[in-house]
Amino acid sequence: MTTVATTSSSGAAVDPNSALQQAAQSIISGSTNSTVDVNSLVSALVNAKVAGQVDALNTKKTADTTQLTAVGSLKSVLSLLQSSLSKLADGTTMSAFTATTNGKGLTATAGKGAVAGSYAVNVTNVASAQSLTSGVFSTTDKLGSGTMTIKVGDKSSTITLDDSNNTLSGIASAINSASDNPGVTATIVTGTDGAHLVLRSASTGLDNAINVDVAPDASSGSSPINKLAVHSSTTTTDVDPNNPLNTIAVPEHTIIDGANGWAQSAAGVDAHLTVAGTPVSSASNTIKGSITGIDMTLTADSVGTTQTLTIGQDVTGQKTTIEAFVTAYNNFITTAASLTSFDATATSQGALLGDSMMNTIKNTISSTVSKGIGSGANKVNLASIGIALQPDGTLKTDEDALTDALTSNTNAVASLFNTTDGVAAQLNNSLTSFLATGGLIDARTTALNKDLTSIGDQQTALTTYTQQLTTQYNDQFTALNTLMSQMATQASYLTALFGGTNSAGALATNKS
Repeated sequence: MTTVATTSSSGAAVDPNSALQQAAQSIISGSTNSTVDVNSLVSALVNAKVAGQVDALNTKKTADTTQLTAVGSLKSVLSLLQSSLSKLADGTTMSAFTATTNGKGLTATAGKGAVAGSYAVNVTNVASAQSLTSGVFSTTDKLGSGTMTIKVGDKSSTITLDDSNNTLSGIASAINSASDNPGVTATIVTGTDGAHLVLRSASTGLDNAINVDVAPDASSGSSPINKLAVHSSTTTTDVDPNNPLNTIAVPEHTIIDGANGWAQSAAGVDAHLTVAGTPVSSASNTIKGSITGIDMTLTADSVGTTQTLTIGQDVTGQKTTIEAFVTAYNNFITTAASLTSFDATATSQGALLGDSMMNTIKNTISSTVSKGIGSGANKVNLASIGIALQPDGTLKTDEDALTDALTSNTNAVASLFNTTDGVAAQLNNSLTSFLATGGLIDARTTALNKDLTSIGDQQTALTTYTQQLTTQYNDQFTALNTLMSQMATQASYLTALFGGTNSAGALATNKS
């Protein structure tokens, strides 16, 4: 018979066979009034009954938990790898360009659709926002009641004026706080002559000119509220500064009718420039669409200058993205090596050593990185652009060779990272499959969590069984002790009646 050693509450190893012998001995001991540690005895019996199942469940739980952590680490490093190569896979990186200028006040950014080239850009004027200043008012006078409608482009806001807000400061506050403000800021400027209401369009360009209509109440027909009305239009001529009797042609800009004392302190005007000799205008100082894929931004420093805008491949950005991919790939290789490691001297191993899921993922990724793209003389691989595969499976980048490939061998780089069957595209497809819901990693995670739930249920059931068994043994020993106590009492009584080995009982001397 196999002997299973268990641990009692005092910490000493208890042989279950010995524990049973103690139980039997307690029957005898009961008659001599000796005591036995029933709690330790019951604990030893119960432990002997369930110890094997407890150990098996704990071992399985530890193994599942360790493997679940390993799968989580694998998923994390694969997600980082996919993030690093996403722009290589979809062509964003290889189609990236930079835009530079050789002067001041003109900057540009290159986006999707940009192509290499150089363009002469001459800026005539930048776009500006219209600003209007009213005639003079008292800061405290009430200007009358009615409505004031402010229009900018196709947007408008109507404000009701009454005794609660019809001072100049009240009107400015009402304009600024209107929920449907069309894009106008209002301020009060106080000079030596009094206070003025200043309205400024929030957006530049001709289309964002300001118009104000006033509708006074019947009782306010001739009140100062009427002086708040102003209307804008545009013109392409100005008075010749050298001869006030003549006019000169200028870029179209806003003007006002001059009624009610309003003055235009700044005209609204579109930006005007030429790009490669082609006239361009824009309501904003950010010029979009004049060159495919290029956004230009103007400041006043660019006015009157002709600059060269050069668009070229974003070699720095491309190199950074490729090197980030190499780093992420190496992190995957390092993590995979740790998860599948084996140390014979320490008798330890990685949680996924020999795991079929791990092997499938590692082999798929490694083979994709190592193989070439294309065929024959046009076949290229990572080594073609200065990224060499090392004996340990990691990649090493030759900085100079990579820079040279990006600047002088763009066809090879483009082929290697093409969006159909390029290295990054293939890796991205594989990683998407591995990381997808229902994929290898998700299926393993689901199975492990399901197994851990089952183990938890078994442990709960075993705990309940252990408690029931403990109660059962305690009840049996309680009944046994009661029986022994009764037997001891009866033995004493019989000895008193009939005598023992060295004594005579009461009945032994009874002559009747």
